[in-house]
Amino acid sequence: MSALPPYATTGQRIWYYSFRVIVGLILFFLIAPILIIIPLSFNAENFFTFTPKMLALDPEGYSLKHYRDFFSNQDWIRPLQNSLIIAPFATIISVSLGTLAAIGLSQSHVPFRRAIMAILISPMIVPLIISATGMFFFYSQLGLWMEDSLGLSKSLTGYIKVILAHAALGIPFVIITVTATLVGFDKSLTRAAANMGATPTVTFFRVQMPLILPGVISGGLFAFITSFDEVVVVLFVGAAAQKTLPWQMYTGLREQISPTILAVATVLVAVSVLMLATIEILRRRSERLRGMSPG
Repeated sequence: MSALPPYATTGQRIWYYSFRVIVGLILFFLIAPILIIIPLSFNAENFFTFTPKMLALDPEGYSLKHYRDFFSNQDWIRPLQNSLIIAPFATIISVSLGTLAAIGLSQSHVPFRRAIMAILISPMIVPLIISATGMFFFYSQLGLWMEDSLGLSKSLTGYIKVILAHAALGIPFVIITVTATLVGFDKSLTRAAANMGATPTVTFFRVQMPLILPGVISGGLFAFITSFDEVVVVLFVGAAAQKTLPWQMYTGLREQISPTILAVATVLVAVSVLMLATIEILRRRSERLRGMSPG
């Protein structure tokens, strides 16, 4: 079935097809750098350019050595471990606080809801370098307090500071996705549960949470991606012991220019694509649960 009605004018038909061409060109402009990086990550030589053998599609021009270096070199394994430690903890904090904030701000009786919402999502609006500078001064004092008063080691306080900083960056994503999910939530369900004797806790976990769970998971995935890919804040707040994968990539580009960076970038692109696909599936499921789209 054609998307254009049979009575469409010539101008409407021209705009219909021109619009799709424009969208296609914009999409190509956005993904072209990624499409170049992926084949370069299989380069058999230590170059950042296509070799004659690669252009000739010679199997000898391709290799997995950069991927083997990524998964065997301690210079990469340790940052990967740090990222896999920091990102999940930051995501848990972001999801917990962001979900509670979104549910609280969805109540009509809460005063200054718009002002509070603006403050909570400000990390998405304020330039990251400004947020990183503010976090540096705040968390440096917090780290000294934890070391002096609680007796924690510098390494542990470093991880705590980076986790809290990344959690602050992830909370806005959780708030926005959960708030969007709550827009179509039928509040009569919670009142019905209360009339049947359910406590607020039981109502939340048995009635409200299953319906907003796709939004919560989507926000958590966005928070995880934000923490896993972030480099500016960790440069300000963290130390060498908390060097993450993006930090190591940034250092590699400045100092050694290792082609392993291309392999790491390809892995991160694959992970991001899987997460975005998951988010899209959850978004459609959320719309079906709220009756906004056909099953």
